Amino acid sequence: MGQAMAFFSVVKKTVLAAVLLLASAFLYTLAAKRYGAVTPPAMAAPAFQADMIVVGKTQRSMRLLQNGRTIREYRVSLGGNPVGHKQREGDERTPEGRYLIDWRNKKSMAYLSLHISYPAPADTARAAAAGESPGGNIMIHGMVNGWGFVGSLHRLWDWTDGCIAVTNEEMREIWSLVPDGTPIQIDG
Repeated sequence: MGQAMAFFSVVKKTVLAAVLLLASAFLYTLAAKRYGAVTPPAMAAPAFQADMIVVGKTQRSMRLLQNGRTIREYRVSLGGNPVGHKQREGDERTPEGRYLIDWRNKKSMAYLSLHISYPAPADTARAAAAGESPGGNIMIHGMVNGWGFVGSLHRLWDWTDGCIAVTNEEMREIWSLVPDGTPIQIDG
């Protein structure tokens, strides 16, 4: 009986420690999100800017192109349910198709962000026909504010709600090389 009591005491302490650790991480993330404004880098000269972005979901890659030539390539993380085209809000899928980078946010909850013009009219119509919201706010972004120290380890799993994630350093480079209006092709 004494060994069983000791075992349950250890289990209880381990569970309590895990709960406290998770609660601390959650509270840290909430606090860090509030302090997301950063000074973005200056835009690169037009001669060095990308004129197209191509994302390969299967390869977990994003390429910046200029006149059909790759000028930068990145490994990315996607939505937590990456297979297939985004159907509705909350499905954690990264959309597929051709969109535009239509605005940028330096005060994002993740380190800088470039907005992808999802949903297109066809996406909205498809979701409406199913009685669903198509979702939105699909971005290319860095790490959730306060978690930049994770760096390239974030690529070990797909963790976004449907966005395309890179490291903070990569996001600074992408920010400077990708002007608003740049087309983005996202392939399955």
